[in-house]
Amino acid sequence: MTPSDTDNAAEARPGLRPAADVLAVAMVGIAVAWAAGLHRMLRLSIYTEQFLAAVLGLAMAYVFLTQPLRSLPPALGRVVDVALAAIALAGGAWLALYYPDLSLAAAIDPGDALRVSVAVLVTLLLALYRVAGWPLTIVVVVFGAYGIWGAALPGQFQALPISPERLASQLALDTGGILGTPLAIAATVVVVFVAFGRLLDHLGGAAFFTDLAAAVMGGFRGGAAKISVAASALFGSISGSAVSNVATTGVITIPLMRRSGFRAEHAGGIEAVASTGGQLTPPVMGAAAFLMAEFLNIPYSQVVLAALVPAAFYYVALFLQADLTAAREGIAGMPAADRPRAGAVLRRGWIFVVPFVALVWALFSLNYQPATAGLVACAILLGVSLVLPEGRRGLRPDRLLGAIASGGPSFAQIVVITAAAGIVIGVLNETGLSFGLTSYLVTFARDEALGLLVLAAAVSIVLGMGMPTIAVYVLLASLVAPALTRLGIEPVAAHLFVLYFGMMSMISPPVAIAAFAAATLSGAGPMRTALAALRFGWPAFVLPFAFAYNPALLLAGGAGQTALSILLTLCGIVGVTVALAGWVRGPLPPALRGVAAALGLALILWPVIL
Repeated sequence: MTPSDTDNAAEARPGLRPAADVLAVAMVGIAVAWAAGLHRMLRLSIYTEQFLAAVLGLAMAYVFLTQPLRSLPPALGRVVDVALAAIALAGGAWLALYYPDLSLAAAIDPGDALRVSVAVLVTLLLALYRVAGWPLTIVVVVFGAYGIWGAALPGQFQALPISPERLASQLALDTGGILGTPLAIAATVVVVFVAFGRLLDHLGGAAFFTDLAAAVMGGFRGGAAKISVAASALFGSISGSAVSNVATTGVITIPLMRRSGFRAEHAGGIEAVASTGGQLTPPVMGAAAFLMAEFLNIPYSQVVLAALVPAAFYYVALFLQADLTAAREGIAGMPAADRPRAGAVLRRGWIFVVPFVALVWALFSLNYQPATAGLVACAILLGVSLVLPEGRRGLRPDRLLGAIASGGPSFAQIVVITAAAGIVIGVLNETGLSFGLTSYLVTFARDEALGLLVLAAAVSIVLGMGMPTIAVYVLLASLVAPALTRLGIEPVAAHLFVLYFGMMSMISPPVAIAAFAAATLSGAGPMRTALAALRFGWPAFVLPFAFAYNPALLLAGGAGQTALSILLTLCGIVGVTVALAGWVRGPLPPALRGVAAALGLALILWPVIL
């Protein structure tokens, strides 16, 4: 799963939804207040860990109220859910209020600190199971067990000895554990941008982007598919979630594609690939991109620039393949009567472009921190919405709070998963496993970067089949990316590599969540849709190898080298796409398709081949 994948996964038990909505609004309110520096304005001395503990307590309580265990009888389940929510709130509040004393007492009289630490860790694991299922929960538990018993292992995997009591306190109270960088990014930057996406959708932004794409692209052959590509790229770059993007834009574009003549599996596959690419597309990208900037200790704007060219290639290939598929199957554009007029769409919704411009300006020209830039974009969105009658209606307090509360599943899931990722990072740091595993991977690959890249790609896809993108990225950024950089891969390229393959699990069978979500809208079989998505999304499985060996594709080389690399890669993408579609001006013979595919791959992967 990815953020927002649980939006429709489970409903709160009767009577608990109002309390859950209050928790969701409180989460966003605290995050916005912290990102805006309200505590500094009021001259309050508050530790960052206190803020994080409060947000974590609210998020876990929200999960227990909205993700019930259906295996329990309703009456018993309600009692269990409310009790766990109360424990989560109490633990978060206790940790937030008494963190300074607990952190000092942990070394002197660890009794109180240990009890609070164990309670927080157990509650977090229970919440993690509800939002992410068994796969990620088992991974976190295995790492915890390694922290306790790893010292008994032989060889280079032997852990540094640490007592269970000290490990629990370190994981729950130290900034290298739960209350560390991943949770800090989630509780500020990610929550702000998810709120921005929710507000944009609530005030009509998603509909505007879809209508604009229909007005511009709808008249061309296969116009409905091009609407899907354009709309999902525009909205997906803000929403940062493949599944929520499918649910938001796909509910319009998939029926359009079906009515225009696209096969059901093709309609679902195109939408799934277009929606997944939103997580890789600047200016916002997905939640993992913010974590990447922190891991690499570089400005977020640098991550955005590095991701720009590969994202453009991704959508160029998808757009071209949709066009050639439409040509092959004789699918015309939408009738003029069914298309909105671009002028009317822009007059009605031009205001939604303003927050984007402000966001880019704040990130790149003013060098604001991402959270601050997101707050600026939110404020401008709310301000310019006053221009439109429907915008003013959407700004009514009850509707506005309802829109924010609707993002509760996304907020809570992100917070819980990143907090759990802190357990993994904490164990890696405390036991020394990260250094030992890096050495082992380098030795296993026999100092060959290509072998390690293939291994990393396979592990990323396998982990992503049952784990959220953020969790996959955190694991691989901690375990595999250091080994890649040790073998000479540029750090940004190494991290983008694992990010790409972690996200591509959204369309990779057997658990292709984005493709399956699209299949429910198209009426095609889930596996057929996933296989079609693999074909439409092929660049994401090839481009990471290209930019790992050729950083010029990440705008890291000289102007001449960058221009040549982009030109050769673009020609290669066209060649492979034509081969897959089997059509140019007419059907291509199998031999020509094979030649086009081979030449195209050679042009894309020439740095790897040479």
